[in-house]
Amino acid sequence: MRVLIIGASGQVGHELCQMMAKSHELFAPSRTELDLGDPASIAGAVSRSRPELIANTAAYNDVDGAEREPGAALRINRDAVAVLGEQALRHRAALVHYSTDFVFDGNKAAPYLESDAPEPLGAYARSKLAGERALLDLRAPALILRTAWVYSLRRKSFVSTILRLARERQELRVVDDQVGNPTYCADLARATVELAERLGPDPHAGAVEHAGVYHAAGGGSCSRFELARAVLELDPRREEHVVRTLSPVRSAEVPAPAPRPAFAPLDCSKLAERLGIRLPPWRDALKRALQGPLAGAP
Repeated sequence: MRVLIIGASGQVGHELCQMMAKSHELFAPSRTELDLGDPASIAGAVSRSRPELIANTAAYNDVDGAEREPGAALRINRDAVAVLGEQALRHRAALVHYSTDFVFDGNKAAPYLESDAPEPLGAYARSKLAGERALLDLRAPALILRTAWVYSLRRKSFVSTILRLARERQELRVVDDQVGNPTYCADLARATVELAERLGPDPHAGAVEHAGVYHAAGGGSCSRFELARAVLELDPRREEHVVRTLSPVRSAEVPAPAPRPAFAPLDCSKLAERLGIRLPPWRDALKRALQGPLAGAP
């Protein structure tokens, strides 16, 4: 299968390239080769690669930065996504696009379903929801995967930051009133590979059949504080820690420019029931990630 991976240097994109390189014909343009802010650049990259599958792992994902420059977030998270949908239709490709739990306001008392009405709180969340709606309005052959709290040890993430700070500070303060699904980037990439296989010998037709929004995140949920505590407990190089105290704090004590949903776990049963794909429990995934080749990396 010819696969165009956009955002190949990112958390999920890097893992996708590693997993698909041996069995697929990959095209992974750099940011200079494919400028998501330029529709002509996007169209040219798709035309040159003639992909059967497009995986858009790129995004404007600076949640606080989007409050300062909402137009930039919309150009990448909405406008570029719409162009990719148009190109998938034109070139008869399947499109996998990643969205976020931030499309919800976090006021529900139970995990969110795909059928729950989105209520984005900030500019980043609004731009991601706008990208989803652009694809749905186009009736694009797109599977939209909402995910949450994606982390990597190779790139800056919540988990890698906790690992670094544990070696630098004696006290860490982490919010305990934000709850979501920690998602290991390699597991999300693996789920994407499985999804590509489920589309069958004609990925475009398979995407048309299964098009829509799916939740794809680590199994179970926890607070940011609980995740940080698990990182410290499971780090195989705990002897390097200088941290002595991990303290829970409320979000109001560490204000940020953009609001975060307080309780936004994703119910991922639709993906499991319709396509047979389920990501591993978050704690099992974290343990595996921390014991991998980048174990203990700050």
